[in-house]
Amino acid sequence: MFDKIRSYVDRKTFEIHIINNYININNFDEILTLTDSIITIKYNDNYHITIKGKDLSIKKLLDNEILISGKVEDIHFY
Repeated sequence: MFDKIRSYVDRKTFEIHIINNYININNFDEILTLTDSIITIKYNDNYHITIKGKDLSIKKLLDNEILISGKVEDIHFY
């Protein structure tokens, strides 16, 4: 039982959740671009996600978690 709890708490997989007009990203490496129209985030050392929109802002920022709000127009993974 403790192994299941530990694997949930210690998991380091990159995750994106879209909840109530927010984008929640977990386990990212670095924020590369931060403007009110573009946010680019690096994850898994070689990959990026770019969020484009209007009035983008960070509502919560922790060591490996970010919560973004605003009018999202495009999300691009590369």
